[in-house]
Amino acid sequence: MLLVLAKVAFGVLLLLTLLDLLQLYRNKEGVFASRSMQEKLSNGSDNDIYLYLENKYNFAVDAEVIDELPFQFQRRDTVFKARIPAGRTHIIHYTLRPTKRGSYNFGAINVFAMGKLALVKRRYKFAQNQEVSVYPSFIQMRQYELMAISNRLHEVGVKKVRRLGHSSEFEQIRPYVAGDDQRTINWKATARKSDLMVNSYQDEKSQQVFCLIDKGRVMQMPFEGLTLLDYAINASLVISNIALKKHDKAGLITFSDNISNMLPAQRKADQVRRIMELLYNQKTKYQETDYERLYATIRHKIKQRSLLLLFTNFETLNGAQRQLPYLRAMARHHLLVVIFFENTELHAELHKPATNTEEVYTKAIAQKFDYDKRQIVKQLQQHGIHAILTPPKDLTVNTINKYLELKARGLI
Repeated sequence: MLLVLAKVAFGVLLLLTLLDLLQLYRNKEGVFASRSMQEKLSNGSDNDIYLYLENKYNFAVDAEVIDELPFQFQRRDTVFKARIPAGRTHIIHYTLRPTKRGSYNFGAINVFAMGKLALVKRRYKFAQNQEVSVYPSFIQMRQYELMAISNRLHEVGVKKVRRLGHSSEFEQIRPYVAGDDQRTINWKATARKSDLMVNSYQDEKSQQVFCLIDKGRVMQMPFEGLTLLDYAINASLVISNIALKKHDKAGLITFSDNISNMLPAQRKADQVRRIMELLYNQKTKYQETDYERLYATIRHKIKQRSLLLLFTNFETLNGAQRQLPYLRAMARHHLLVVIFFENTELHAELHKPATNTEEVYTKAIAQKFDYDKRQIVKQLQQHGIHAILTPPKDLTVNTINKYLELKARGLI
């Protein structure tokens, strides 16, 4: 009796499977899928990726979707599930955060569709191979630009700096935007327009701002996936764009044991694009940085007094003192800001209680390195060199704050 029932159940299951199979395979193209993203991805930022699924069956389909990601992400969790009504389209959205510049290759989109009875899966493979370049973080650049336009930079930590003895030229009368200084309200224009209007001023124009990016081995230290070099590259793109919006000229120098690239400071319409392309092509190096050559290049190539934003890293006081003569020489002719990084792992050790001899020793070493970093700042300032010691995540904000502070003080 049990054998008969088992045979009947098996027959029913086989029949249902054949029906499910027939439903799935009677359409040559029952499901269609495609991928959509920007032509370029932004390094260190969350980039939007969209998968478009179209169900061409006359019944709802449960689907598993596997997107083949570039090997650089080392991810195997991009499996998505979706229920797509008959004849309808479904959109899957996810984000990717690349941490290296360069070329990325996306593979096929695999869709496993199940019929009404969910007994059979049919695989669809869409060979949508795409090569996408990952550029310095233009998403971050646009975010700061948008906030600057709408006077909302304070939301990301950029301070409002009051101008001291700094003359500004009248530019235009424009509608009031939340955050504008109420002292700039033009009451006559407000009465005429029946809406709040303010006087807009522009800073002194045509000052040169150069980002100097150290590509030596001191910049290869990683933090949250990105190297210090890539943090410096992303910050340079943002500050260059803001300098151009402030009517200054933006330029760029990358260097290590030699001068890799130099882009003269200009205000051309395509200057941001040129800076981005140059930054995209920077390759990391592990040689010792040659500050003597950097100074010689600046002395020979940059004739006008300029703001030099030097992105580098000093781990020891002795390392900074070796380069101090060249930094002092640069500061005699230009306004130099040395920007280097706090070791966030050391900070964790400093604030962790020591419970044994090994931890006491580790904490003492961490205190020594932290003390050296603070001493480097003091020594630079004693020689008239501005210094920023910053965690990598705050690099962009702290650099913008220093730039705006120097402009407000009329130093550039």
